[in-house]
Amino acid sequence: MTIQPWEAKASIARSKRDDSVARVEPPLQGLPDTLPQNSQELAKAILTPKEVEITEKYSVTELLAKLHSRELSAEEVTKAFLRRAALAQFATNCLTELLWDEAIERARYLDSLPEPVGPLHGLPISTKEHHATKSPNGTTNASYVAWIGKPHGSILLYDILWDAGCVFFARTTQPQTIMHLETSSNIYGRTVNPYNRDLTPGGSSGGESALIGMRGSVLGVGGDIGGSIRCPAAHTGIYGFKPTTKRVPSGGQRSHMIGKETILSTLGPMATDREALELFMKVALSTKPWRLDPSLTAKEWTPYKFTKPLKIAVQWWDGVVTPHPPMIRALKEVSEACKAAGMEVVDWDCESLDHKKGWEIAAGLYWPDGGEEVLGLIEEGGEPILPLTKFIIHEQPSVKKLDQHGLWKLCAERDAYRAAYAKHWTDTGKTDGKEVDVILCPPSFGAATPHEQSRYWGYTSMWNLLDYPGAVFPVTTVDPEKDKKDLGYKPKNAEDQFVYAMYAPEKYQDAPVSLQIIGRRHYDEKVIAALTEIERAMGRK
Repeated sequence: MTIQPWEAKASIARSKRDDSVARVEPPLQGLPDTLPQNSQELAKAILTPKEVEITEKYSVTELLAKLHSRELSAEEVTKAFLRRAALAQFATNCLTELLWDEAIERARYLDSLPEPVGPLHGLPISTKEHHATKSPNGTTNASYVAWIGKPHGSILLYDILWDAGCVFFARTTQPQTIMHLETSSNIYGRTVNPYNRDLTPGGSSGGESALIGMRGSVLGVGGDIGGSIRCPAAHTGIYGFKPTTKRVPSGGQRSHMIGKETILSTLGPMATDREALELFMKVALSTKPWRLDPSLTAKEWTPYKFTKPLKIAVQWWDGVVTPHPPMIRALKEVSEACKAAGMEVVDWDCESLDHKKGWEIAAGLYWPDGGEEVLGLIEEGGEPILPLTKFIIHEQPSVKKLDQHGLWKLCAERDAYRAAYAKHWTDTGKTDGKEVDVILCPPSFGAATPHEQSRYWGYTSMWNLLDYPGAVFPVTTVDPEKDKKDLGYKPKNAEDQFVYAMYAPEKYQDAPVSLQIIGRRHYDEKVIAALTEIERAMGRK
């Protein structure tokens, strides 16, 4: 069989990845010949008890306390996570590079200092591949064959985290075009969910979610323009936060359509616990990064405190697609817990807000050149276009190559839509003078989606169109007894039919079910504070 030129080039990137994982010392022993459907128990069989303890027992703040007190050394913590990340790669195919030598060198340096460097002293942090690398000879391909081997240095956010004392130790997969809610590329193949191999860990930050979902990392950096932090966090039962754009420094990433301002992406944290989200935001803004990047909002992180019980609006569906039974059950369980805690719970009516129109605007704004640049990059690399790339570019009627007047018109529609949505939110306070604090809603139509089926973005992309901050948190797991399919349901449209036909509870064995909290633009601190209050209502710390 003839090897295509793009395959030969892709093999260079894969070999680099494989060689980096092979640096693990001691090598992983006892790996199974056949991977289990659920990979969560592998660590106990493969890693040492001490490594399991370091990677599983502590929250981010607890781990940092042990690093600051020198009860644990940065080197032993870093090695534990490097080995667990290698195991996660074996189980889920989530890495593009393991930084074994660099990470241990950094950890040893931190251990040699008389005092901790900063708030993240010794903490291993994983990063999405296309963002950047602190490596002296680093390269970034952003999952384009054409960009394999392209040099790429650091970015402002990574410099801030580095100066705060972190250890960058692993780089993770993203999909072709970085615009799928699944993670699959011609270079690295498909990343799978650590809870169920037949399901996706989401996208585009699916390598991060798979790695953190296996606790091969406890804090990582994802990016979000259509759900790329929140969808994967939800699919693997971890925490994720999408800030308002221009809050966190996001410049310098390797990506297509640099300079496009129609809908902006933002970097943000993905983590194993809630407190890590706020810690990340505090550190990211502590250096006043707007003094170096003038595009940023000059606003320090100021924790929000509620003085009255929350008023929460529950979005039971978005007016287009009805969520699967496990998602509806999660909404009921959390809303009832909030009521029991004394919070006011109301419904969020999406039908009058026309979320379908919102998607049409968003899809067009994602590709104002009709996808010309990314399709050109794919062609330049000689690689095949993947099905979900075809879906997001070729199968959306509103994706067109716009002239300047067409672009102005679509941006005007975006702004009018945002204004109408803001008025609707403000009007929730008309009767009692107290508008809704946050919206509680699904981060997807269901639990983690079967492969190649992530073709409805409405539950996340709407909030990118509006530029509303959002946090995702785990709630439960799919229960075949509780989450039976409603066989009498009549789908309302083609998208609803597609999503309804997808559901059968046995497909989603062990899959986490998560929810999303949405706040108004620039109310990032309020979203995190609401997450804290809601989790307390659920009986969590």
